[in-house]
Amino acid sequence: MPRDKEAREVVATNRKARHNFTLEETIEAGLVLVGSEIKSIRDHRVNLGEGYVEERGGELWLVDVHIAEYKEASRFGHAPTRPRKLLMHRKEINRLIGRVREKGYTIVPTQMYLRNGRAKVEIALARGKRQYDKRDAIAERDSDEKLRRAIKDRRWED
Repeated sequence: MPRDKEAREVVATNRKARHNFTLEETIEAGLVLVGSEIKSIRDHRVNLGEGYVEERGGELWLVDVHIAEYKEASRFGHAPTRPRKLLMHRKEINRLIGRVREKGYTIVPTQMYLRNGRAKVEIALARGKRQYDKRDAIAERDSDEKLRRAIKDRRWED
């Protein structure tokens, strides 16, 4: 039976990223992993919360993403927060590095998922939000929710 090309199993999402940053562009990247890491990812034992992407020697590395140790790997396991190399086309890497060197930009992981058995990470070019921007976003979300409730309640009255 042929597999669906867009079959994605989301393993972890970084909900903090949308709150702390304005996400401008998202890109899919592969990861260089060891065997015990992919087994932990398949068990959904990943935390992207503190993760970020940094440039080292013209390459992009995923830093501070916690992939739990795989118990059955015993001494052949991995360090949970080790840096992991991202796999992308050279053009994309150079473009992202250029944008990050501009003031205020960073790259954050937003999602990790499995596509056809391979671990992928969705990274986003992001600009940090100021405190007042975060408050405005929360207020807008609350007012939208109140409006939806009012419309829903109105429908049942008729």
